[in-house]
Amino acid sequence: MLLGVPDTTSAFPGVDRLGADCRIDPTVTVMRFGERSDVVQLADAVSLYAQTRLVVGDVTADLCVGIRIGARTIVNVGAYLSGEGGLEIGEDVLIGPHAKLLSAGHAIDEGDVVIARNRITRARIVVEDGAWIGAGAMVLEGVRIGRGAVVAAGALVRQDVPAGMVAAGMPATLVRARRLDAFGGSPASSASQASGWRRWLGRR
Repeated sequence: MLLGVPDTTSAFPGVDRLGADCRIDPTVTVMRFGERSDVVQLADAVSLYAQTRLVVGDVTADLCVGIRIGARTIVNVGAYLSGEGGLEIGEDVLIGPHAKLLSAGHAIDEGDVVIARNRITRARIVVEDGAWIGAGAMVLEGVRIGRGAVVAAGALVRQDVPAGMVAAGMPATLVRARRLDAFGGSPASSASQASGWRRWLGRR
């Protein structure tokens, strides 16, 4: 018996394609309406823990709408995953408790003074293989989190995080490169990556 670990399941309401050995807590919810059969897809051995919320809304509103989660990814308790603008999560990703990935919002500088009446803005979020999104972090529309990158707990990410980098803060900025051979983990290469990140930020 595995205490606190969801049981495996072969089907779940709102999930269109479910791989083998997926674990989904019964308190997970999927918010969607409209007819499409390819919107929410989970690969093998994905785990969705208690109170996780998957939101795609009107699945016919735009072809970008959808959530795809790669094999062996773990989404911890209370996470909020928005696929309204498209959400692609790779393999072996860790999504921390109460993290929020928000691929859609509302236009604020046009149309009606009442925000809820304005158009929905959409931009795909991509989290590449092996990344870690820490507890309580927020990732906003259009951001790409690179392979093996780390987003620190509580960070607010508005810009891409390159592969192998660590980002923290509100708004998130570069902290350092991970010290790994896979990313050329010498001090010189880490300094080079950090310098490149600072140049990149200067162009935003």
